[in-house]
Amino acid sequence: MGADEALVAQVRSALAAAGEPGRAAGQQAYMRSAMPFHGITAPELRGLLRPLLRAWAPANRRTWEATVRELWDGATHREERYAALTLAQHRSARGWQDPDVLPLHRHLAVTGAWWDLVDTVATRLVGPVLLTYRDAVTPVMDDWATGEDLWLRRVAILSQLKHREATDTALLERCVAANLQDSPFGGEFFVRKALGWALREHARTDPAWVLAVLARHGDGLSGLTRREAAKHL
Repeated sequence: MGADEALVAQVRSALAAAGEPGRAAGQQAYMRSAMPFHGITAPELRGLLRPLLRAWAPANRRTWEATVRELWDGATHREERYAALTLAQHRSARGWQDPDVLPLHRHLAVTGAWWDLVDTVATRLVGPVLLTYRDAVTPVMDDWATGEDLWLRRVAILSQLKHREATDTALLERCVAANLQDSPFGGEFFVRKALGWALREHARTDPAWVLAVLARHGDGLSGLTRREAAKHL
């Protein structure tokens, strides 16, 4: 069974009709996106999608995933990818947010390949699956944190951003250690920034642990990472 083509067509039509060309060029320039924008703000996008998705109930997991992939892979404008991420988080799919969904989330991160898309994948899609299925998903995060894709590394680093007291600090430190300045991607801005963000966020829960990590890894951490991590310490 394939995608819900009717829903995909409705979403694309609604986005195209609501576009503001004068705004679109500025959005594309700000996001440095090769894909054009329709010129829809985030609140407007939520408002457009709400009535379309309110009663949406995909027949099964395969239909849900195929619909997400169709809207994502066939996107001509960036808002369609934002809409696909909304479908990926849809309440009807809660029962399918398990380790078997990680290939979909991996696809979204690798093909999205920019922070506005990848950070949603990390915090709102991968993060909840990791929290619920630690034993199965932790090895995947270790693999992504040391792998050959910059954006999967960022997903692994940020995957526990909302976990607070439930954070697996051993996993978080392994993500840090795998992405120090002398690592293959350690000089990349989006890795250095992610490390600082992850540590800064956990400092709200356990500042002493974050200070200890900063001390343990010392000059292996970039100045940007250290400044971000220590911002509220």
